[in-house]
Amino acid sequence: MLRYFLIFLVSLAFSISFGFPVIRLCKKLKMKQTILHYVDNHTGKNGTPTMGGMIFIFACIFSCSFFLSDNVYNAILVLIVMFAFSFLGFLDDFLKIRFHQNEGLKPYQKIIGQVGISIIISLFVYFKLGTDIDFFGVNLNLGVFIIPFIILFIVAVTNSVNLIDGLDGLSSGVSLFYLLFLGIIISVVYGLNSYSLICFSMVGALFGFLLFNGFPAKIFMGDTGSLGLGGLIAALSIFTKFELILPIIGIMYVLTACSDILQVAYYKKTHKRIFKMAPLHHHFERCGVHENRIVAIYIVVTIVCGVCTLLGYMAVKGIV
Repeated sequence: MLRYFLIFLVSLAFSISFGFPVIRLCKKLKMKQTILHYVDNHTGKNGTPTMGGMIFIFACIFSCSFFLSDNVYNAILVLIVMFAFSFLGFLDDFLKIRFHQNEGLKPYQKIIGQVGISIIISLFVYFKLGTDIDFFGVNLNLGVFIIPFIILFIVAVTNSVNLIDGLDGLSSGVSLFYLLFLGIIISVVYGLNSYSLICFSMVGALFGFLLFNGFPAKIFMGDTGSLGLGGLIAALSIFTKFELILPIIGIMYVLTACSDILQVAYYKKTHKRIFKMAPLHHHFERCGVHENRIVAIYIVVTIVCGVCTLLGYMAVKGIV
């Protein structure tokens, strides 16, 4: 328990102390977000510094370098996956800033990068970690089908975390509590290990980042942060065999992604919209709900689902 608290504090302190110079540097280098023209209610945020994801990415890596103990090589691989996706997001953010618009990498370029990283991870899982996944104590063996499952899982998770990053503090707040409960569940099932320490490290890093990213945001995480965060969440879920609890605790990721897919598919077929605007959080904004309330609701739903999932695993372990 002490190590969890210490890694949380170190990550929190680094995130806060690193945040101030990063914001100043982003302003000096004019690394600013260009708001999409159709998100007219966010025009006041145009020019807000972006690429702030480097704050919690480096805070997590820094604190983990002091506290990881067992499964170190696998834990380092999790951090490498996070960094690889963060670098992909960095390229996207850089192009947006360089050309002063909101389109960086082409969608197919992003997908190629995501799938490429995902294939490497899926092969590692198949040959080194085994082909089973866990669902409340029930082991499901997917055999060779674990490879396409992992590829689809990683691509879906990283894009879902990217999509939910649309309001001040939304992605960072939801992800903070997702990782908090994932870390506790890992501890309940496996005991203290490097995977749970990484969870608590990122919880501390995101908590510090929220001081800058909460409404009104002084800096956005950008794709540098959202893709890196998605990569970390996906990798931790895969390496601990907890892929199937992500749609439960991370229900808001699922609803966000589904709302966007449904909107696009329905509009292409009928030229009509299901939602006033997609993803879902923008629909609620169009309905007159303040973004602070939307963020609060998303976080509360995540907490409730996290508590229910935790209680389920505690029951399986005979703790309750």
